[in-house]
Amino acid sequence: MDRHITSSFEIPAGSFGMFVVVSMSLWLCLYDRIILPLASKIKGQSVSLSSKNRMGIGIFLGCISMSASAIVESVRRKRAIQQGFSDDPHALVNMSASWLIPQNIFLGVAQAFNAIGQIEFYYSELPKSMSSIALSLNLLGSSIANLIASLIISIVDDITKRGGHESWVSDNMNQGHYDYYCWLLAGLGVVNFVYYIACSKAYGPCKNQGITI
Repeated sequence: MDRHITSSFEIPAGSFGMFVVVSMSLWLCLYDRIILPLASKIKGQSVSLSSKNRMGIGIFLGCISMSASAIVESVRRKRAIQQGFSDDPHALVNMSASWLIPQNIFLGVAQAFNAIGQIEFYYSELPKSMSSIALSLNLLGSSIANLIASLIISIVDDITKRGGHESWVSDNMNQGHYDYYCWLLAGLGVVNFVYYIACSKAYGPCKNQGITI
């Protein structure tokens, strides 16, 4: 993809992750300094989202991010094949890499909601003597998620390349189907979201339930 912003400036491929960090930081500032004070002023009392609501929104936005990734990858792959690059994964496809920015923004906002919501949930629900492990639980969850992600990739690769077919996660992105893989992740995210809602209702109200927007 074309990573040029101007004729003389090109975004390094590894720098697109900065949009996740920037969007997460900007959203936290916007939410804490503008949205909540404005909502509190309108209602005439303190307003906040509960930690469970934040986590749920984060999971949902994660599904949106994966769906956006699938759509962009589907268009990119189609253009690469049309331009005759099916056997050349390193060729420059005539498509702006700026299309990758929205999915990174969704992911950044999702992390802002989910990570902060998890930490707040642990701090409010765990006994005071266990509050010091709140951040550790969040990091443990991320570590387990990374292991599961590796397992999913291995399973997808093993199943989709059977019968002599090209793997969805092939080294050649133009012959593989990373769009299908992203749709799979989005589908798993939806299942996780539904499961989270069921668990959230079963758990009951949090100590920091507050007044929701």
